[in-house]
Amino acid sequence: MQKVLGIILGGGAGTRLYPLTKVRAKPAVSLAGKYRLIDIPVSNCINSDIYKIYVLTQFNSASLNRHISRTYNNVGGFRDGFVEVLAAQQTPQNSGWFQGTADAVRQYTSLFQDWDVDEFIILSGDHLYRMDYSKFIDHHRETGADVTLSVVPIDEQRASDFGLMKIDDNGRVIDFSEKPKGEALKAMAVDTASLGLDPEAAKLKPYIASMGIYVFKRQVLLDLLNKYADQTDFGKEIIPSAAADYNLQAYLFDGYWEDIGTIQAFYEANLALTQQPSPPFSFYDEKAPIYTRSRFLPASKMWDCQITESMVSEGCILKECRIHHSVLGVRSRIGSGSVVQDSMVMGCDYYQSPSGRGQGADGVQVPLGIGENTTIRGAIIDKNACIGNDVQIINRDRVQEAQREEEGFYIRSGIIVVQKNAVIPDGTLI
Repeated sequence: MQKVLGIILGGGAGTRLYPLTKVRAKPAVSLAGKYRLIDIPVSNCINSDIYKIYVLTQFNSASLNRHISRTYNNVGGFRDGFVEVLAAQQTPQNSGWFQGTADAVRQYTSLFQDWDVDEFIILSGDHLYRMDYSKFIDHHRETGADVTLSVVPIDEQRASDFGLMKIDDNGRVIDFSEKPKGEALKAMAVDTASLGLDPEAAKLKPYIASMGIYVFKRQVLLDLLNKYADQTDFGKEIIPSAAADYNLQAYLFDGYWEDIGTIQAFYEANLALTQQPSPPFSFYDEKAPIYTRSRFLPASKMWDCQITESMVSEGCILKECRIHHSVLGVRSRIGSGSVVQDSMVMGCDYYQSPSGRGQGADGVQVPLGIGENTTIRGAIIDKNACIGNDVQIINRDRVQEAQREEEGFYIRSGIIVVQKNAVIPDGTLI
């Protein structure tokens, strides 16, 4: 793996995750109480012995850049390793921003080709999964592929939501179809058993969808970016264009994988972590840990609380409250008599003094955290929110979509999202 260079794409504007992406890049969004989405691909690289890693960033990248520099500044140790941010920049050759995944990589090819590597592995910064990339790369080398795409098996019910691929008997990708339906969908069915799926599972999942993860031979990537200089996206343009002349192979990943691209997907993926005895994705794997920033926070304090089916991060202060089926982020503070259910509370970036207050638009001052006798149900509470006493955040009218930015919240797919640094006064009913 010393001959592999990792390139992680820091994501676009992340409009489907708005307002969580209002002030941060999508890979910088909090995950599971104490992590960020970018920690997933970086940790997968480290656990796969890939230590040369670039992260390409563009939109709202300040917090993402800060997290990477604080967390991974010594990843290489005595090895020739690093995790380095490459931000969008203007040059004499490129005066604009990144126009797509391929354009982002193209603008830094002069840097990438300086490395003595055999392959480039290109990853997304906003997916939740655990994968040993060394097996992926070994498959790429064994098949003599020019490009290898990691794919997941999909059943017919979900298949039309993805870009699908078709393969021949040798596993070579020969056709692509973007979200096909009807007869076009049936034409994309393949024998997934030929990729390693057991026969019974192959019958249930006869389609394969791209994970947006690719391994390129070094020279093939450089040639393709030059040959298709007017194309800006890997998945939609360059890779389909290369199918006729290059050996494109599929690598089956039959594990948990979730594209956290929408508020609903993000909400469901986080709450699924609380499932027992075995959640679909676990952070409790000693052989392949997920790394993040070391904060050196004290243990959480809990006075007479009832906590069920939940995850509580370090540094929380909980008093006489009830937490059910929820995820609490670092430094969360919840007052007595409050109930948090089916929700994700991202916590806080700092502790507030007893006299500290957040000030709303109308001058109302509210302490950091969640006050007393407040009920929160079916919501995402972003960082540093100041929620007062006797507040009801329950989507009483079952609204599916709403934009109430001036009041500090949005509703997306029926899920209330309280914005970062929002101030919700005492007695508010949402």
